[in-house]
Amino acid sequence: MAELITLADPTDPRLADYVGLRDVTLRRSLEAEHGLFIAEGDKVVRRAVDAGYEIRSLLMTRKWTSGLADVLSATAAPCFVVGEELAEQVTGFHVHRGALASFARRVLPELTEVLATARRVIVVEDIVDSTNLGAIFRSAAALGVDAIVLSPRCADPLYRRSVKVSMGAVFGLPYTRTADWYGTLDQIRSHGFRVLALTPAPDATPIEQALAGGERVALVLGSEGSGLSQRWLASADARVTIRMARGVDSLNVGACAAIAAYLLVNS
Repeated sequence: MAELITLADPTDPRLADYVGLRDVTLRRSLEAEHGLFIAEGDKVVRRAVDAGYEIRSLLMTRKWTSGLADVLSATAAPCFVVGEELAEQVTGFHVHRGALASFARRVLPELTEVLATARRVIVVEDIVDSTNLGAIFRSAAALGVDAIVLSPRCADPLYRRSVKVSMGAVFGLPYTRTADWYGTLDQIRSHGFRVLALTPAPDATPIEQALAGGERVALVLGSEGSGLSQRWLASADARVTIRMARGVDSLNVGACAAIAAYLLVNS
């Protein structure tokens, strides 16, 4: 059972995992160095626990200790109990969901392992917005996509904001990050996937017309601003698009992912 430890000093070194949660640069360095990530809110904390991630510690106000009694009873990790003002001092924001937990990261699987049993995969090139990446994971998991592959420069799916937006879906969906941006699509194709690049280009094929049942498909999504790189567009087997109406030229990449994932899985 977790030991409840009341703390009153925001500089206490035991709170180091929770410092500056809105500072992306600081968190990237700290989380990489210590191999951790932060889950926010009782539902997300439980989903991380259910997925088998190891708890390093928990941070919460007194009123949340009863609401997470089941989690606290099943771990030996320390639970730091603090006031709301101290929590805000440490984290840099008002922790309105009441509870945070620090978890140990796992080593990501190799690309071959992620693709081995998958039929429908989303490949993400240089999505740097954590909110968008979290939305992509949530839609992909909810709609039955088998795995996600990230390019080297994508945001971190386990960054607190991504985890929160995905509502913990990132914990249950296999994913990996490739080191070789140049040859990623060729590697995926070598595993028997047909690679489709999603683009708003007017001469691209409507996605529902390009999908055929039974084949293994990897759908490639590009960054928020410039879209897919010319290399990845050229490396794809086909360019596909979501048809628009009323003169709208494109959708947010998170919305595109949801629509495309539904069509991908149900083709």
